[in-house]
Amino acid sequence: MEEFSMYFGLGWDHILSRDALDHILFIIALAVIYRLGDWKQVLVLVTAFTIGHFLTLLLSVTDVVRADEAWVEFLIPLTILVTAASNLFLRDFRPRTLRLNYLLALCFGLVHGLGYANAIRFVLVDGQSLGKGLFAFNLGLEIGQIIVVLCALTAGEMALRYMRISRRLWVVAISSIVLLLSLNMVIERIPDS
Repeated sequence: MEEFSMYFGLGWDHILSRDALDHILFIIALAVIYRLGDWKQVLVLVTAFTIGHFLTLLLSVTDVVRADEAWVEFLIPLTILVTAASNLFLRDFRPRTLRLNYLLALCFGLVHGLGYANAIRFVLVDGQSLGKGLFAFNLGLEIGQIIVVLCALTAGEMALRYMRISRRLWVVAISSIVLLLSLNMVIERIPDS
């Protein structure tokens, strides 16, 4: 149980720590286009991201895939920037038109998983169950993401309902902020050749 708690805590911290701004921004960029009543769709979206994240963690920890850390750290904010930028062009928020987001979440989850793979590889100790460790890590990550999503959806619902901000304006405003923050991260993380 101690091992499970440790890995759960690592997953939790991966999304809810001070160093998790890039992860939080990505989740906000994914969630901002939805309303609180769309929580089931957002849960599927975030789970698609976690599945992508899990796959590259597994492949990386087992040495099937290795990626240059500098490039991964550059690509992570680039995925945030692309997600936020794509939100700016949305005009229709019906579930049917948002299906591409599931594929983006899954694919971008693959990139984000590489970002943590190097760190978790060093934490795994001989004799510990890789499956249990990764399961606990991803469970902590998923629960943390759900908290971020609920906060984002609640803030959006309050802005739309009580402040009477249009949905389009809310999406553009929040996505623009996320885009600018991620652009700064992209510039800071450009790898040296």
